[in-house]
Amino acid sequence: MKKTLRVILIAIAGIVIAIGLFLTIVFIVNMISSQAEQAKIEPYGQLVSVDGKKMNVAIQGNGEETVVLLPGYGTAAPALDFKLLVDELSPYYKVVAIEPFGYGLSDETDKERSTDNIVSEIHEALQQLQIDRYILMGHSIAGIYGINYVNQYPNEVRAFVGIDSSVPTQPGMDVEFPLKTFEFLKKSGLLRLGINVSGDPYAALPFDEHTKEQMIMLMKKNANSDTMLNEMKHISANFKGAQHLTFPNKLPVLLFIEDSNTSVAGWEALHEEQVKDAEYGKVIKLEGDHYLHHTQSKAIADSFRAFMQEIK
Repeated sequence: MKKTLRVILIAIAGIVIAIGLFLTIVFIVNMISSQAEQAKIEPYGQLVSVDGKKMNVAIQGNGEETVVLLPGYGTAAPALDFKLLVDELSPYYKVVAIEPFGYGLSDETDKERSTDNIVSEIHEALQQLQIDRYILMGHSIAGIYGINYVNQYPNEVRAFVGIDSSVPTQPGMDVEFPLKTFEFLKKSGLLRLGINVSGDPYAALPFDEHTKEQMIMLMKKNANSDTMLNEMKHISANFKGAQHLTFPNKLPVLLFIEDSNTSVAGWEALHEEQVKDAEYGKVIKLEGDHYLHHTQSKAIADSFRAFMQEIK
């Protein structure tokens, strides 16, 4: 019995040592790789001063009307992620892709990621750029920030366009996320390892190889950062805080949604409810996944242009 117990203890000790060695190697590789990649990340867009920090924005096109693009939660490099859509819109509009704090090349921030703070910072960035009349176009959680934004600045926003945008009353948003686990995955290097072994998330998409490389490096840099995790902590409260809000009925609202969303019950009905009282409101279903602007950028741009012509 003593010999058997000794063998078991030795085996357990061996496993613990192996796990510790593995985690140490992963941590060191992550530290070295992060430093090396930081030197390879290339600047794009321009930095504007917001709340004493720097927020990155990318501007393309010279159209008379301005479209302001807001990303979904966790999009590592919004200006690059929106590139396919920007290329479709920019021949006709001035397109401004905002990278909120913690996203893309923007600074991180210690300020709480409440809807009010995020909206205020985006507005300040546009004020710094002297942009005071525009169409707000947002993906995913930008539907929550956007509905707050258009109610705060109704004289500035000409229309709201959602790209599979979130709805305040959608079910399942009262979840508590395991923030400490996500923080551990980031700081230990296991997140980087997971990204490396999971393959290229942009492989099937028509981004050029250089853009793909930059987006993946920024994903490794920004995913599960302190700012991102703070925003995640506020997701439930931000959704709940928007439940009393509706789009102003005189504001034109165009909502693109994926045609076969099975993860959120009543996805189409939720969006139809948002436009039912609008003087100019429309829901358009498109084939594809949540990131519709990756595969349906031309359809989004064409339908958007047609909608804007209709409301003139």
